[in-house]
Amino acid sequence: MKRMFLLLVFLLAVLPVQAEGGKIIWGTESKPHSRPYMAFINFYDSNLNIMRCGGFLVKEDIVMTAAHCHGSNINVTLGAHNIREQKNTQFIPVLKAKPHQGYNPVTLVNDIMLLKLKHKAQLNSVVKTIALPNSKDWVRPGQVCTVAGWGTLENCTLPNTLQEVELEVQKGQTCYGMSKSYDDSIQLCVGNPNEKKATAWGDSGGPFVCGGVAQGIVSYHLCPWKPTRIFTRISSFIPWIQKTMKLL
Repeated sequence: MKRMFLLLVFLLAVLPVQAEGGKIIWGTESKPHSRPYMAFINFYDSNLNIMRCGGFLVKEDIVMTAAHCHGSNINVTLGAHNIREQKNTQFIPVLKAKPHQGYNPVTLVNDIMLLKLKHKAQLNSVVKTIALPNSKDWVRPGQVCTVAGWGTLENCTLPNTLQEVELEVQKGQTCYGMSKSYDDSIQLCVGNPNEKKATAWGDSGGPFVCGGVAQGIVSYHLCPWKPTRIFTRISSFIPWIQKTMKLL
């Protein structure tokens, strides 16, 4: 297991990043281990490229992420701040991946997935679960919440340490005008178009955290480098999440 982890770290250093999703742009480094629910996800795509995504621990043996982060040989690293350091980290293979049955890889509607870990994570000061909303929670325009991840930076380099950025929820009309598939009932329109704060490649699957609760999942961008972004609205999927967790 340790040898596999070192191999993945080496390959990530030498291969180009091609993952969908997000990149923390104009953000800052997180305080080490201030987000103990964060998961660093590696997997192979259909072309055997090593990809990376973010995710978050919602149960001792279940990580939530985006459905488009699905692939082969999925592995999760928990407890990391600097992903090149193994201290305090837990490297756990994924036993089973369950994307939402309504996920559309073209429109990225229903972009949510649960990962069943091969064994339970050991919860401690640097590895913890994060709360999920109830089905009636509704993140509203004007709220400012946080996204974190290890996606590539503005200068196209890969950070070793976890980065974060605060983003403002926008009115659905902002995204309706940019994406024909946007659905405010199951998605969030995030990021002030007048601010240089955004996600792009590599942060897909990471949590949009509001008041200590994971309210969204980084899904996709509408125009490179320019906000706004579209996230999955977690509260709309609570019945599916609860049902799927029992089956995993």
